[in-house]
Amino acid sequence: MEHADMPKRSMIVTGAAHGLGAWIARAAAADGYRVAALDVESMPKDASLDISPYQASVSDPDDVEAVIDDFGVPDVVVNNAGIVRFGPLAELDVADFRAVLDVNLVGTFIVASAVAKRWIAGQRAGCIVNITSMNGVAAGPNAGAYGASKAGVALLTMQMALEWGSNGIRVNAIAPGLIDAGMSLPIYADEETRTARESKVPLGRLGDASDISDVVLFLASERASYIHGQNIVVDGGVTGSVIQHLPRPAAIDSVGHAR
Repeated sequence: MEHADMPKRSMIVTGAAHGLGAWIARAAAADGYRVAALDVESMPKDASLDISPYQASVSDPDDVEAVIDDFGVPDVVVNNAGIVRFGPLAELDVADFRAVLDVNLVGTFIVASAVAKRWIAGQRAGCIVNITSMNGVAAGPNAGAYGASKAGVALLTMQMALEWGSNGIRVNAIAPGLIDAGMSLPIYADEETRTARESKVPLGRLGDASDISDVVLFLASERASYIHGQNIVVDGGVTGSVIQHLPRPAAIDSVGHAR
């Protein structure tokens, strides 16, 4: 619990204008953080929450440096900014492929390294949480560069953890599954699609934004002080359930039992 004379912990959340990033920023502010909400889109200031909006691009190092210089060096970084360009790989424009990598993968590196340099120079501990995706664990149809970018972020998370852990910097990632928020909202607006997808989740429901923000806040807390270099899949079990959806003869279920 924070005391009145203790400074607030601070957090930078990228991709925070809408969806999952906005929810994470609000959840962090409600949890007592002073938050910098960074996005390429402008955001209104909410006087009820300690959130400072910054219009900036994660793929522009100068933008990122300017945010940190103004807001201050945070205690926690949440790399959530991401874009997707759907389409079959054989038809995907190279510019679209590069754009996704530039925001999702390179942007994560730019923000994390800019803050980590300051932590290391100031001999400060810190925490980074990168948002990956179940699409970085298992490929999805017509996802273009999205899955490759998120798989890259997962391995980049391990690289950061390996190199920066000795400096007291903890780095982890969260791979959301079927979450009814953010870029997935248009998918679940179709009731038939929503029902079909829910039926494939072992827990029987889609995730919501709080399922992810709760894990972010846990990883940022001292309760997670020995969790490092992990890509935690938060998906209700769906990525581990592929065999459940493959048919097999009912008679096979009795193999090995006495007859």
